[in-house]
Amino acid sequence: MQDEESFIEKLKKDSVEFLQLQFTDIMGSVKSLTIPKNRFEDVIYNGIMFDGSSIKGYKEIENSDMKAVPELSSYTILSNDNYAGKTVRFVCKIFNPDGTRFEGDPRYILERQVDRLKKENKTYYLGPELEYFIFQMDEDGNPTIVPSDDGGYFDREPLDKSFTVKQEIIQKLEAVNYFPEASHHEVAAGQHEIDVKFTDAVSMADRLIIIKSIVKETANKYGYYATFMPKPIMGINGNGMHVHQSIFSGDENLFYDDRNKYELSDYAMHYLGGVLSNVHGASPILASTVNSYKRLIPGYEAPVYISWANKNRSALVRIPYASPKGKRMELRYPDSAGNQYIQFATILGMGLEGIENKMEAPEPMEKNIFNMSYEERIKSGIKSMPGSLGQAIIAMKENTLMKKILGEFMYNEFIKVKEEEWENFRSHVTDWEIEKYLDIY
Repeated sequence: MQDEESFIEKLKKDSVEFLQLQFTDIMGSVKSLTIPKNRFEDVIYNGIMFDGSSIKGYKEIENSDMKAVPELSSYTILSNDNYAGKTVRFVCKIFNPDGTRFEGDPRYILERQVDRLKKENKTYYLGPELEYFIFQMDEDGNPTIVPSDDGGYFDREPLDKSFTVKQEIIQKLEAVNYFPEASHHEVAAGQHEIDVKFTDAVSMADRLIIIKSIVKETANKYGYYATFMPKPIMGINGNGMHVHQSIFSGDENLFYDDRNKYELSDYAMHYLGGVLSNVHGASPILASTVNSYKRLIPGYEAPVYISWANKNRSALVRIPYASPKGKRMELRYPDSAGNQYIQFATILGMGLEGIENKMEAPEPMEKNIFNMSYEERIKSGIKSMPGSLGQAIIAMKENTLMKKILGEFMYNEFIKVKEEEWENFRSHVTDWEIEKYLDIY
């Protein structure tokens, strides 16, 4: 109870007036409860009960009592001009009424994978690159898909009219000790990227909840709308989330070995082999919406071919140039529209499968795969990722590792939710179909 006592004292010392208890549903949507000062002690010691049947992917209505318990290490003072008083955010762990962890808690899914490394005194580090669009609002304050500027890659003001917005985003992230490494304009008009300094996987997933919130709140303050939707506009690049990853034992980067080819250790190559062998079945987790697959088409720099490279950005996995400490893998396929806890758990789970089974990775592909013909790709042994959410669901069902990583409850709920989304989309008649077919048939 010592930790609880010290945090209650910390809340008093920091003059905190509200707590925000946060967790995610199966889709990655953030759920939040606001707690006033008179409940601080009770909530810190005992957590708070809530109705799990109202959360997508949680419990049925006949067995819906659940408990959210603050993870004290996630203590973060939020800076928001709209708050009535100083507010601290806690990420929560979700429990069943009997005190056991809820098997469908996305954070628990990631914790289980990370614990496999903790037992060996190893740490899984992540540093994602988040892409997003800043759009104009209409006269009624509703978001449009009109970009905030006409800038391009690495452009600055006056072409980048959101320059001040991004500076304030950086200031707010530094204020909560998240220390972004860089922010810049991306390829498409109105598109931007923020690179987040690496940390352990669970902390990173916790942080992304606030990072995305800060991006949206800051854009809104300046009369804009920010979105991480993978492909909001046809014909231009979409938003990805490139995930840089490495595994350390103390200060030793286990992915680096200067005695080996490409300076990648055997440990790293087996990890890579596990990712490349299973990533096809992980597609609906890493690219989890119908819209994700509008981004994942050739011609817009999004990787769709299962391969790896040292320099080549058309590959699914890239090994960026770095110092021994910085040796890492960059998985370029995911987007941030999914649930980051589940995504990071799946990536790590695939890598650990490769390590445990000493899976081999193919030779790197340094040619521009986008320019290769279908026949050339087949000859080189390069397979494609699924082309739609429907194909991705089938691929996931055919991969036994996904159920092993997620656990039976989460696996079944995830498949159910994604099948519902795909069926809803398949039955929807789009404007494109009306324009294409109505007056010719």
